[in-house]
Amino acid sequence: MQKVCLTVNGREVSAEIDERTLLLEFVRDVAGLTGTHNGCLEARCGCCVVEVDGDVVKSCNVLAVQVDGAEITTIEGLAPQRLAPVDQITTQSLAGVYRPVEAVRGTPEDLHPVQAAFHRCHAVQCGFCTPGMVMVLKDYLEENPEPTRDDVRRAIAGNLCRCTGYQHIVDAAMEAAAEMRGERVPDRPTHGSTDGA
Repeated sequence: MQKVCLTVNGREVSAEIDERTLLLEFVRDVAGLTGTHNGCLEARCGCCVVEVDGDVVKSCNVLAVQVDGAEITTIEGLAPQRLAPVDQITTQSLAGVYRPVEAVRGTPEDLHPVQAAFHRCHAVQCGFCTPGMVMVLKDYLEENPEPTRDDVRRAIAGNLCRCTGYQHIVDAAMEAAAEMRGERVPDRPTHGSTDGA
């Protein structure tokens, strides 16, 4: 057992852990942040991408002890979240029997531009790959503010999506890039492209 202390999304998290504990397991099981997903445990699918001291890493391929003292940013760290009531309209709630629960959630206005573009462009189907895609694209677009559609496809080549066919993900990345450059993005984007992609 070894003590590891990480700053995860600005919050210090420390624990005595087995030396074989993956960063992915530390984030999910110790820090309690389950947005980072376990897809393959072989660093092939990209579902587990987080930032370690500003660098994108696949957290299933890094031991937590290797990054002791580092700053970790997960998908939950991109937008402020707070406890808010979950209002579900059911017969029980209408009858006053059911009390709404509170859950951690954010608002659309608080989303990072990549998250907002994914929402607007419907770049999510099952959502399993989404946290890794968003983290990779956030980092990529910060370093490459004017990508081509092919550049975006190369940037996400290490992330697998089994649902979307990637078209809406690329659309979202292009829209996020424009927003991050300070350009106005459409309120209702058109899906599909006119550039033959």
